[in-house]
Amino acid sequence: MKQRIEIAVSPEMLQDEKHLEGKIRKKLGLEPEKEFQWKMARRSLDARGRNPVYRCYMDVFLEEPLEEEPLFVPSIPVLKGNEKICVVIGAGPAGYFAALQLLERGIKPIVLERGKDVRARRRDLRAIQQFGEVNPHSNYCFGEGGAGTYSDGKLYTRSHKRGSIYKALRILVEHGAKEDILVDSHPHIGSNKLPKIVSAIRETIESRGGEVRFDHFVDDFIIKDKKIIAVRVNGETEIKGDAFILATGHSARDVYKRLHELGVSMESKPFALGVRIEHPQPLIDGIQYGRKNRGPHLPASSYKLVSQVKGRGVFSFCMCPGGLVVPAATAPGEIVVNGMSMSRRDSPYANSGIVVAVEQEDFSEFKDQGVFAGMAFQAAVEKAMFNFGDGSQKAPAQRLTDFVHGKLSSSLPGTSYIPGLISAPLHTLLPKGISARLKQGLQDFGKKMRGYYTNDAIVIGTESRTSSPVKIPRGKETLMHPEINGLFPCGEGPGFAGGIISAAMDGQNCGDAVARFLDT
Repeated sequence: MKQRIEIAVSPEMLQDEKHLEGKIRKKLGLEPEKEFQWKMARRSLDARGRNPVYRCYMDVFLEEPLEEEPLFVPSIPVLKGNEKICVVIGAGPAGYFAALQLLERGIKPIVLERGKDVRARRRDLRAIQQFGEVNPHSNYCFGEGGAGTYSDGKLYTRSHKRGSIYKALRILVEHGAKEDILVDSHPHIGSNKLPKIVSAIRETIESRGGEVRFDHFVDDFIIKDKKIIAVRVNGETEIKGDAFILATGHSARDVYKRLHELGVSMESKPFALGVRIEHPQPLIDGIQYGRKNRGPHLPASSYKLVSQVKGRGVFSFCMCPGGLVVPAATAPGEIVVNGMSMSRRDSPYANSGIVVAVEQEDFSEFKDQGVFAGMAFQAAVEKAMFNFGDGSQKAPAQRLTDFVHGKLSSSLPGTSYIPGLISAPLHTLLPKGISARLKQGLQDFGKKMRGYYTNDAIVIGTESRTSSPVKIPRGKETLMHPEINGLFPCGEGPGFAGGIISAAMDGQNCGDAVARFLDT
């Protein structure tokens, strides 16, 4: 008989199996001689009381064996060589998980990635960090693994109805992630661990007969009689396929513009834009745990905040405890910032995007750009941030309370942002509606988290790539573009995901949709 029970465990005893077994035995009233097996199904940290505890949900097996965990990678077949071909544009989580699903369904994926593999990509990240040099094809957004690889690796999602979260997480474990991600309520891998996992996924794709090609920028699409038959790479080479999955990520502005020129329908959509806030991590620990020195057993604390200001949501986004702020521009002449954490989350800083929901009325001055009005608004803010600076990737910044009071900061606190900061009037550089709502939202957050509203915190501009400002439509059942036969918009870029796991599940769904389309 299998039972699921809940037990409370102190952080110090979480790894002590004998202690956990004793808790289970006491909870179920089992005699000392009674044998059983168990596994942890879920755990979450509850810091609401004076002493934080983990709420652990345990599956206990009495008089029956422990359930075997299903393995997905060993079941992926090796292709025979005469299969139909699906070209996958983009090697982020949507593209790679689509490729794995295609292989599972007996279809050959050819993955085309404009950027470099994870190892070579590091040199371009160093160039933007140290020298302010932005490679438009290889950066924190573009390259093997997508934006998530070098941008924290948080795996939390609310998209439970989109597919199997367990399968996506299990595949990551089978490629090197710790099994903790299967049970943590807010699983996280870390940007120092993800590159090896991403490389291992590529090796699986290639070992089963798929292909992954780097430095392959898709700059044109060959469409005849409303059917896509090929793509052009690097201005010269055509690559044909029986179906095409478009998984380019949320920053592929050039790709979307070319598709629009070809008459592929798309629409402008709301997104969010704001700043990244950085606090000392001990300050956040003190607020959340009631202790600045959290000790070795408690993780760096996080937060999630939301407020309604003048009819719009102001909310935290991509919170990175023990993290770093990084430059995420995808082209020269723009300042974009994002956050990331290593697996240990041991930076002395905590950072989070604090953003405002952006609606159509906010970018009405760009209405001549049609479906790209939101994109033009987004780009204009990023350019304004860059133009204030010295031509490098130094980001404009302001102390938090100075920002709220509209005062230029005479000095700036320490930061994790390697390119450096420039004291700037962010309250005027940001669009008026965004700035006003952020000011009120930050004051609201200070009331919800006593100590959050402080001049020891710094506001950094700009957090603008929260999601794609355009959406490419697709059929609800077919997942195919309603007008272009054989084109399957997928993941964050076309507007169908928001994070590593939701993008991975969307990739799996698109792989299945392609199989239905090709009748395999």
